[in-house]
Amino acid sequence: MRLRQGRFERIRTVLDDADADEPLTAREILDLLDEHGEEFDSAHQIATVLGRHAETGEVEVIRDQPYRYRFQDGS
Repeated sequence: MRLRQGRFERIRTVLDDADADEPLTAREILDLLDEHGEEFDSAHQIATVLGRHAETGEVEVIRDQPYRYRFQDGS
């Protein structure tokens, strides 16, 4: 569980630093993470981490094609 929290916090920090105001796809988030030197295996890994946090209300999943993710605080 601690590892997932670490991944989530890394994602959140990069999106905050990038001032990502609009919902992003997992691929767009992966690209931003890569630009900021954060390594993740795939967009699927990003989607899995964010999907788990959607269950707690920290992330909104916009079920469109493709899915988009938005942090509830506006990130």
